[in-house]
Amino acid sequence: MRLLALVMTTALALPALAAAQSLPALPTLNESATERTVRRAAMTPPVLQEDTALQAAVGSDARSAADVARDVHRRPFETLTFWGLTPGSTVVEIEPGRAGWWSAILQPYAEATNGRYVAVNRPLESMGVEDGTADMIVVARAFHNWHRAGRTEPYLAAFFKALKPGGVLAVEQHRSVDGLNPDVTAPTGYMPESHIIRAAQAAGFVLDARSELNANPKDDRDHPFGVWTLPPVRTSAPRANNANDRPTPLTEAERAEYDAIGESDRMTLRFRKPG
Repeated sequence: MRLLALVMTTALALPALAAAQSLPALPTLNESATERTVRRAAMTPPVLQEDTALQAAVGSDARSAADVARDVHRRPFETLTFWGLTPGSTVVEIEPGRAGWWSAILQPYAEATNGRYVAVNRPLESMGVEDGTADMIVVARAFHNWHRAGRTEPYLAAFFKALKPGGVLAVEQHRSVDGLNPDVTAPTGYMPESHIIRAAQAAGFVLDARSELNANPKDDRDHPFGVWTLPPVRTSAPRANNANDRPTPLTEAERAEYDAIGESDRMTLRFRKPG
Protein backbone atom coordinates (compact mmCIF):
# COMPACT_ATOMS: atom_id res chain seq x y z
CA MET A 1 0.00 0.00 0.00
CA ARG A 2 1.44 3.34 -1.00
CA LEU A 3 2.03 5.84 1.80
CA LEU A 4 1.23 9.42 0.91
CA ALA A 5 1.78 12.84 2.41
CA LEU A 6 0.25 16.22 1.68
CA VAL A 7 2.65 18.85 0.39
CA MET A 8 1.87 22.46 -0.39
CA THR A 9 3.40 23.40 -3.76
CA THR A 10 5.27 26.67 -3.44
CA ALA A 11 8.28 27.95 -5.36
CA LEU A 12 11.49 27.80 -3.34
CA ALA A 13 14.15 30.41 -2.60
CA LEU A 14 12.09 33.39 -3.77
CA PRO A 15 13.20 36.91 -2.85
CA ALA A 16 11.51 38.07 0.35
CA LEU A 17 9.21 40.59 -1.32
CA ALA A 18 8.17 38.24 -4.12
CA ALA A 19 7.46 35.46 -1.65
CA ALA A 20 5.23 37.71 0.43
CA GLN A 21 3.31 38.85 -2.64
CA SER A 22 2.72 35.30 -3.90
CA LEU A 23 1.28 34.01 -0.63
CA PRO A 24 -2.36 34.33 0.52
CA ALA A 25 -3.28 37.29 2.69
CA LEU A 26 -2.85 37.10 6.44
CA PRO A 27 -5.95 36.98 8.66
CA THR A 28 -6.94 40.44 9.86
CA LEU A 29 -8.52 41.85 12.98
CA ASN A 30 -11.86 42.46 11.25
CA GLU A 31 -11.95 39.35 9.06
CA SER A 32 -15.46 37.94 8.63
CA ALA A 33 -16.31 34.24 8.42
CA THR A 34 -16.86 34.60 4.67
CA GLU A 35 -13.53 36.37 4.18
CA ARG A 36 -11.79 33.65 6.20
CA THR A 37 -13.31 30.96 3.97
CA VAL A 38 -12.20 32.77 0.81
CA ARG A 39 -8.66 33.33 2.14
CA ARG A 40 -8.21 29.69 3.11
CA ALA A 41 -9.59 28.52 -0.24
CA ALA A 42 -6.84 30.54 -1.93
CA MET A 43 -4.12 28.41 -0.35
CA THR A 44 -2.17 26.43 -2.95
CA PRO A 45 -3.73 22.97 -3.39
CA PRO A 46 -1.63 20.09 -2.08
CA VAL A 47 0.14 17.51 -4.19
CA LEU A 48 0.99 13.97 -3.12
CA GLN A 49 4.46 12.79 -2.20
CA GLU A 50 5.67 9.55 -0.65
CA ASP A 51 7.91 9.13 2.40
CA THR A 52 7.58 5.68 3.90
CA ALA A 53 10.23 6.31 6.55
CA LEU A 54 8.33 9.30 7.89
CA GLN A 55 5.07 7.38 7.86
CA ALA A 56 6.77 4.60 9.84
CA ALA A 57 8.10 7.07 12.42
CA VAL A 58 4.67 8.65 12.88
CA GLY A 59 2.98 5.26 13.09
CA SER A 60 5.55 3.68 15.39
CA ASP A 61 4.31 1.66 18.37
CA ALA A 62 7.07 3.32 20.40
CA ARG A 63 5.13 6.58 20.48
CA SER A 64 2.95 7.00 23.55
CA ALA A 65 -0.82 6.71 23.30
CA ALA A 66 -1.12 10.31 24.53
CA ASP A 67 1.15 11.54 21.74
CA VAL A 68 -0.70 9.59 19.07
CA ALA A 69 -4.04 10.95 20.29
CA ARG A 70 -2.83 14.45 19.45
CA ASP A 71 -2.02 13.61 15.82
CA VAL A 72 -5.52 14.65 14.77
CA HIS A 73 -4.73 18.18 15.97
CA ARG A 74 -1.03 18.43 15.05
CA ARG A 75 -0.91 16.44 11.79
CA PRO A 76 2.75 15.44 12.08
CA PHE A 77 3.04 13.61 8.76
CA GLU A 78 1.53 16.42 6.72
CA THR A 79 3.27 19.18 8.68
CA LEU A 80 6.77 17.70 8.46
CA THR A 81 6.31 17.03 4.77
CA PHE A 82 5.11 20.60 4.24
CA TRP A 83 8.23 21.85 6.03
CA GLY A 84 10.31 19.82 3.57
CA LEU A 85 11.79 17.12 5.80
CA THR A 86 13.79 14.66 3.71
CA PRO A 87 15.76 11.48 4.48
CA GLY A 88 19.27 12.04 5.78
CA SER A 89 18.58 15.57 7.06
CA THR A 90 20.31 17.19 10.01
CA VAL A 91 17.39 18.47 12.08
CA VAL A 92 17.72 20.74 15.13
CA GLU A 93 14.71 21.05 17.42
CA ILE A 94 14.64 24.08 19.70
CA GLU A 95 13.41 23.59 23.26
CA PRO A 96 11.61 20.27 22.71
CA GLY A 97 10.44 20.17 26.33
CA ARG A 98 10.11 17.22 28.66
CA ALA A 99 7.26 15.65 26.69
CA GLY A 100 9.29 15.64 23.45
CA TRP A 101 6.27 15.35 21.16
CA TRP A 102 8.15 16.19 17.96
CA SER A 103 11.39 14.52 19.04
CA ALA A 104 9.59 11.17 19.38
CA ILE A 105 9.09 11.34 15.61
CA LEU A 106 12.16 13.25 14.44
CA GLN A 107 14.80 11.25 16.30
CA PRO A 108 13.78 7.79 15.03
CA TYR A 109 13.26 9.22 11.54
CA ALA A 110 16.80 10.59 11.55
CA GLU A 111 18.17 7.25 12.76
CA ALA A 112 16.25 5.32 10.10
CA THR A 113 17.41 7.56 7.25
CA ASN A 114 21.05 8.11 8.31
CA GLY A 115 20.30 11.66 9.30
CA ARG A 116 20.96 13.52 12.53
CA TYR A 117 18.61 14.84 15.21
CA VAL A 118 19.82 17.44 17.74
CA ALA A 119 17.78 18.83 20.65
CA VAL A 120 18.84 22.32 21.76
CA ASN A 121 17.59 24.04 24.92
CA ARG A 122 20.00 27.01 25.10
CA PRO A 123 20.54 28.29 21.55
CA LEU A 124 22.71 31.20 22.62
CA GLU A 125 25.17 28.83 24.30
CA SER A 126 25.28 26.23 21.51
CA MET A 127 23.20 25.19 18.53
CA GLY A 128 24.57 21.66 18.76
CA VAL A 129 25.84 21.72 15.16
CA GLU A 130 28.59 23.49 13.29
CA ASP A 131 27.70 26.77 11.61
CA GLY A 132 26.05 26.32 8.24
CA THR A 133 25.36 22.58 8.58
CA ALA A 134 21.72 22.20 9.69
CA ASP A 135 19.13 21.31 7.06
CA MET A 136 16.15 22.20 9.24
CA ILE A 137 15.45 23.94 12.53
CA VAL A 138 12.09 23.20 14.13
CA VAL A 139 10.45 25.72 16.47
CA ALA A 140 7.14 24.65 17.97
CA ARG A 141 5.01 26.89 20.20
CA ALA A 142 7.85 28.96 21.62
CA PHE A 143 7.77 32.48 20.17
CA HIS A 144 5.37 33.79 22.83
CA ASN A 145 7.92 32.88 25.52
CA TRP A 146 10.82 34.40 23.61
CA HIS A 147 8.93 37.63 23.00
CA ARG A 148 8.29 38.11 26.69
CA ALA A 149 11.95 37.43 27.50
CA GLY A 150 13.40 39.55 24.66
CA ARG A 151 15.04 36.52 23.03
CA THR A 152 13.42 36.50 19.58
CA GLU A 153 16.09 38.51 17.76
CA PRO A 154 19.19 36.74 19.16
CA TYR A 155 17.58 33.32 18.78
CA LEU A 156 16.70 33.92 15.13
CA ALA A 157 20.24 35.13 14.48
CA ALA A 158 21.59 31.89 15.98
CA PHE A 159 19.23 29.83 13.82
CA PHE A 160 20.28 31.68 10.67
CA LYS A 161 23.94 31.03 11.45
CA ALA A 162 23.41 27.31 12.09
CA LEU A 163 21.43 26.59 8.91
CA LYS A 164 23.13 25.78 5.64
CA PRO A 165 22.25 27.94 2.62
CA GLY A 166 18.80 26.80 1.50
CA GLY A 167 18.08 25.37 4.95
CA VAL A 168 14.60 25.61 6.48
CA LEU A 169 13.32 27.29 9.62
CA ALA A 170 10.08 25.42 10.43
CA VAL A 171 7.62 27.24 12.69
CA GLU A 172 4.45 26.12 14.47
CA GLN A 173 2.93 28.74 16.77
CA HIS A 174 -0.38 29.54 18.50
CA ARG A 175 -1.86 32.31 16.34
CA SER A 176 -3.60 35.45 17.53
CA VAL A 177 -5.78 37.61 15.31
CA ASP A 178 -3.40 39.65 13.20
CA GLY A 179 -3.00 43.32 14.00
CA LEU A 180 -2.92 42.84 17.77
CA ASN A 181 0.02 43.93 19.92
CA PRO A 182 2.31 40.94 20.65
CA ASP A 183 3.06 42.47 24.06
CA VAL A 184 -0.60 41.86 24.87
CA THR A 185 -1.05 38.49 23.18
CA ALA A 186 2.21 36.79 24.21
CA PRO A 187 1.18 36.31 27.88
CA THR A 188 -1.84 34.35 26.60
CA GLY A 189 0.38 32.09 24.46
CA TYR A 190 -0.70 33.54 21.10
CA MET A 191 1.31 35.61 18.61
CA PRO A 192 0.33 37.57 15.47
CA GLU A 193 1.46 35.76 12.33
CA SER A 194 2.72 38.93 10.67
CA HIS A 195 4.93 39.66 13.69
CA ILE A 196 6.66 36.27 13.39
CA ILE A 197 7.11 36.76 9.65
CA ARG A 198 8.63 40.22 10.05
CA ALA A 199 10.99 39.03 12.80
CA ALA A 200 12.26 36.14 10.69
CA GLN A 201 12.67 38.33 7.61
CA ALA A 202 14.61 40.87 9.67
CA ALA A 203 17.00 38.05 10.60
CA GLY A 204 17.59 37.34 6.90
CA PHE A 205 15.10 34.54 6.26
CA VAL A 206 12.80 34.35 3.24
CA LEU A 207 9.17 33.39 3.84
CA ASP A 208 8.91 30.32 1.63
CA ALA A 209 5.37 29.12 2.34
CA ARG A 210 2.42 29.32 4.73
CA SER A 211 -0.09 26.59 5.45
CA GLU A 212 -3.48 26.29 7.14
CA LEU A 213 -2.82 22.63 8.00
CA ASN A 214 -3.05 23.42 11.71
CA ALA A 215 -5.74 26.07 11.65
CA ASN A 216 -8.65 25.69 14.08
CA PRO A 217 -11.59 28.04 13.38
CA LYS A 218 -13.24 26.93 16.64
CA ASP A 219 -10.52 28.68 18.63
CA ASP A 220 -11.61 32.27 19.37
CA ARG A 221 -8.48 32.80 21.54
CA ASP A 222 -10.57 34.23 24.37
CA HIS A 223 -9.82 31.86 27.24
CA PRO A 224 -9.69 32.47 31.00
CA PHE A 225 -6.22 30.92 31.39
CA GLY A 226 -4.75 31.68 27.99
CA VAL A 227 -4.05 29.00 25.41
CA TRP A 228 -3.32 26.62 28.29
CA THR A 229 -7.09 26.45 28.94
CA LEU A 230 -7.33 24.26 25.85
CA PRO A 231 -6.09 20.69 25.46
CA PRO A 232 -3.60 19.22 26.04
CA VAL A 233 -2.74 21.32 29.13
CA ARG A 234 -6.37 21.94 30.15
CA THR A 235 -5.70 24.48 32.88
CA SER A 236 -8.98 24.84 34.77
CA ALA A 237 -8.17 27.10 37.73
CA PRO A 238 -6.17 30.30 38.27
CA ARG A 239 -2.42 29.81 38.57
CA ALA A 240 -0.34 31.34 41.34
CA ASN A 241 1.18 34.73 40.54
CA ASN A 242 -0.49 34.97 37.14
CA ALA A 243 -2.32 38.27 36.85
CA ASN A 244 -3.77 37.35 33.44
CA ASP A 245 -5.83 34.45 34.80
CA ARG A 246 -9.49 34.66 35.68
CA PRO A 247 -9.85 34.52 39.48
CA THR A 248 -12.37 31.68 39.48
CA PRO A 249 -12.00 28.07 38.22
CA LEU A 250 -13.94 26.63 35.31
CA THR A 251 -17.28 25.04 35.89
CA GLU A 252 -17.80 21.53 34.54
CA ALA A 253 -19.81 22.95 31.66
CA GLU A 254 -17.05 25.41 30.79
CA ARG A 255 -14.43 22.66 30.94
CA ALA A 256 -16.44 20.63 28.44
CA GLU A 257 -16.83 23.69 26.22
CA TYR A 258 -13.08 24.32 26.02
CA ASP A 259 -12.31 20.64 25.50
CA ALA A 260 -14.70 20.66 22.53
CA ILE A 261 -12.61 23.40 20.88
CA GLY A 262 -9.61 21.09 20.67
CA GLU A 263 -6.07 22.42 20.40
CA SER A 264 -5.24 25.99 19.44
CA ASP A 265 -5.45 27.71 16.10
CA ARG A 266 -1.87 27.65 14.80
CA MET A 267 0.20 29.19 12.05
CA THR A 268 2.46 26.79 10.13
CA LEU A 269 5.30 28.60 8.40
CA ARG A 270 8.32 27.60 6.32
CA PHE A 271 11.22 30.04 6.06
CA ARG A 272 14.39 29.48 4.08
CA LYS A 273 17.93 30.78 4.44
CA PRO A 274 18.90 32.25 1.05
CA GLY A 275 21.71 30.67 -0.89
